Amino acid sequence: VQLQASGGGLVQAGGSLRLSCAASGRSISSYNMGWFRQAPGKEREFVVGIGWRGGNTYYADSVKDRFAMSRDNAENMVWLQMNSLKPEDTAVYYCAADRGAVLTTSTRAYDYWGQGTLVTVSS
Repeated sequence: VQLQASGGGLVQAGGSLRLSCAASGRSISSYNMGWFRQAPGKEREFVVGIGWRGGNTYYADSVKDRFAMSRDNAENMVWLQMNSLKPEDTAVYYCAADRGAVLTTSTRAYDYWGQGTLVTVSS
């Protein structure tokens, strides 16, 4: 599976962005999908994941009620809607795919990664 993330950019605090992740090479319909982020000097961290059926999502506490993840298996796409952005949301955002049976927050569990898209939130 090849993943291509896009949609990052510069936004003021309180603003919104919508990230997209386009998959190719294989259908993602049987993959759990996740968004992760990595800020400068910090480790990559889990943001949100969605089960392969799309019925369950799990959010990091830091983004709960502000971010929303969705997927369309027919289009081989996932999205991350980010609202009420804060400067601490500044990071490179990565989409990832996991073949495992259970949705997980661990970076080590994900098998395929996109190249990342930079989100910068100014104060």
